[in-house]
Amino acid sequence: MLRATSHKSGEAWPLSKEDITLLSLLARGLPIDSVAREMDVSERTVRRKSRAICERLGVPAPISAVCWAAQRGLL
Repeated sequence: MLRATSHKSGEAWPLSKEDITLLSLLARGLPIDSVAREMDVSERTVRRKSRAICERLGVPAPISAVCWAAQRGLL
């Protein structure tokens, strides 16, 4: 997996570029079906990837993952 890197510290985050794209689309308020179309994947894949991101970050919901990424300047 590729890892996004913090611009300031060089610290590696546990998110791929695709993960950040998914979180960015969710942050824009797009519904799951629109995110799926934008990423050219199924809605099920978007849900699965969202759950995987949440598990990796230790957060309960995709909105929490969006907040986590935004606080670190990844979005």
